Amino acid sequence: MHRTNLSSPAGFILLSFSDQPQLEMVLLLVISVIYILTLMGNTAIILVSYLNPKLHTPMYFFLSNLSFLDLCFTTSIVPQMLWNLKGPEKTNSYTGCVIQLYLALGLGSMECILLTVMAYDCFNAICWPLQYGITMHPKLLQQLAPLAWSSGFVESTVQTVLVFQLPLCSHHRVDDFMCEEPALMKIACVDTIFLEHELSIAIVLYVVIPLGLILMSYGCIVRSVLRIKSAEGRRRAFGTCGSHLIVVVLFFGTIISVYIQPKSKYTQNHSKFLTLFYTVVTPSLNPLIYTLRNKDIKWALKRLLRRDPS
Repeated sequence: MHRTNLSSPAGFILLSFSDQPQLEMVLLLVISVIYILTLMGNTAIILVSYLNPKLHTPMYFFLSNLSFLDLCFTTSIVPQMLWNLKGPEKTNSYTGCVIQLYLALGLGSMECILLTVMAYDCFNAICWPLQYGITMHPKLLQQLAPLAWSSGFVESTVQTVLVFQLPLCSHHRVDDFMCEEPALMKIACVDTIFLEHELSIAIVLYVVIPLGLILMSYGCIVRSVLRIKSAEGRRRAFGTCGSHLIVVVLFFGTIISVYIQPKSKYTQNHSKFLTLFYTVVTPSLNPLIYTLRNKDIKWALKRLLRRDPS
């Protein structure tokens, strides 16, 4: 089989949903609307958290980081996707593909870590409320945020270097709407078993272990909440972390479906829709989930829109 150097200027052909042109037109419209809502919703969360002194707490500090992360994550994927959906040309340059894979892997891994840090914040708020102000002090926040932002790119660097060292089949046709690692591995002209093992290690480090820590945190949270005698107290306690738990289920659920399920579990089109969900839909839902379930955010948004100084 003919092989070609990865540095070929021809780049890559992203097949996307090219076998269903009518679906592509629908996706172009829907994803455009979702992307605009993502930009507006996450920007609003960042603004109200920054402008309102009452929201200068660890919870909203991490929520602002999550919103900014979601803005970066979707922007690394969606504009290129929309460009390819609008016409027959579905290409991505070699450099563009490298950057997209690097950013998508890094930002996706960071979201896993950041959601784990947010679970730790919920754990301290519910299980140790009297020590919360001491535990989640500003110095700790300044340490945890950079840790979450930098940790994702360690594995992303390793994975990107390994992927783009693979000799690829000459057609460079990627059966996906983005330069994603599993799709790129499928067009390699060599055995990718080593890279698959390395990817499995990355999944354990950035998906399995963080999810395990989150579940442990919520196990402790549920146990503490059930000890609260008043129904109102239990409702408030669950409400504090309910939004975060919904986001965790949505994000980790689709990540696991794409990366951990057996290869025969889904068709390639099903995998594409699952990838669409965690890369496009979930970042747009996060602001909505937090806004609908959080009185402080709703109040701050109303105040910002009304420009009420009081």
